[in-house]
Amino acid sequence: MEDARLNILVVDDEPDICATLAEILEDEGYSVHTAGSAEAAEVLLRDQMADLVLLDIWMPGEDGVSLLRRWAEAGLEQPVVMMSGHATIETAVQATKLGAYDFIEKPLSLDKTLLTVSHALESSRLQRENRDLRAQAGWVERPSGDSPAIRQFREQLQRVAAVDSWALLLGEPGSGKEVAARYLHRQSRRAQGPFVDLRAAAIARPNVAVELFGSEEHGKLTRGRLEVAHGGTLFIDEIADMDLETQARLFSALQERRIIRVGGTTPVPVDVRVIAGSAQDLAHAVQSGQFRSDLYYRLSALPLKVPPLSARSVDIPVLIEEFVRFYGARDGLAARRFAPETLEVLRHYPWPGNIRELQNLVERLLILAEGPEISAEEVEGALGLDNRLVLANSNFDGEDFGGTLKRARERFERAFLEYHLARNEWNIARTAEVVGLERTHLYRKLKNLSIALKGERRAGEDGDEGEE
Repeated sequence: MEDARLNILVVDDEPDICATLAEILEDEGYSVHTAGSAEAAEVLLRDQMADLVLLDIWMPGEDGVSLLRRWAEAGLEQPVVMMSGHATIETAVQATKLGAYDFIEKPLSLDKTLLTVSHALESSRLQRENRDLRAQAGWVERPSGDSPAIRQFREQLQRVAAVDSWALLLGEPGSGKEVAARYLHRQSRRAQGPFVDLRAAAIARPNVAVELFGSEEHGKLTRGRLEVAHGGTLFIDEIADMDLETQARLFSALQERRIIRVGGTTPVPVDVRVIAGSAQDLAHAVQSGQFRSDLYYRLSALPLKVPPLSARSVDIPVLIEEFVRFYGARDGLAARRFAPETLEVLRHYPWPGNIRELQNLVERLLILAEGPEISAEEVEGALGLDNRLVLANSNFDGEDFGGTLKRARERFERAFLEYHLARNEWNIARTAEVVGLERTHLYRKLKNLSIALKGERRAGEDGDEGEE
């Protein structure tokens, strides 16, 4: 990609000032547009985003303060720096109350103008980042943990971040696709640009096009997510929930690097990297005619599979620590320790809701649990794990409860390990990670329990054949 330059709009009725500012700011690496009146400025802002506006106060027709007031009433989208050689202190105060970032006097000082521009843009960037952070459902800044699965996934994200191609994150609901997308954005060359997300599943299908492309209807201009994400990254979660017409429009817009707002006619340039997320099998959706093949093939050039929590249960203690810190900082909830036997329960739970389910559980336990330590019983109760229900719904009969406790434990361990071996296709390394055992310890357990590995069952071969 070409580095996306920040856009500055200079509004002044004196052509010499516009030309001088444009030359100076372009030498500093900014992209500059100029307007000689409030009306011309409005037209320019309809066609493209501006990261900063330098606005003269005294102009023929509508003056700068009146224009600023209208912008403020409509919701100011960018910082505005006012300029004037005849303004009073009262005028400067009025402009500041209306939302102007700063006020500079004419004749303009080159150093002060560049410093003010730099500070205004940096302040706007920090405000945007703070809004993004507050909007995040979770607190984690990257896919956390030290399991082989998550380490390999982070390495894949870092490699994909080095290029500017579209990317596709595939994973179960709640597995952390948005966290992965944010991490990918921060590692990319677009890190200084905005990160914008769109949850397609949460928006009624007729409204998705307006959310993506914006609208120009009934005299009101609404900027869509693609336009807001200009120079940065747009994450579209559950992209398969978009209708075919919107999929076609999205593909065309990103191919041509421009959009047309709903109800509008003027093309608006956009420079956006798209990261899509899906829990569905998009290849199957293409075959069934529910997803466009051109969009799928463009996205699937860089497919990344987000590992489910069940495949990285050794990361659960790290995730718990992060959630405890997050809820302590955000809500003032007291930190509580998860006992070792509690962590064992959590490591062996299947986590159908993935990381989102774990996060919700931690929040609930921090609110409801009493004392400094959270017990295994509290976790089992919160997860709905009840031994009586397990027994009532199991296939155990009276004979299964005969013999000593040691024999009963062996029967359970054998059934437990055979279940996880089968689920992980008899891969020893993966099974060891899921059940929370060292590989050598798992081998020892299998030998003691007389559990034959897949290769041994077939031909009496060495058990290593069960590994990848």
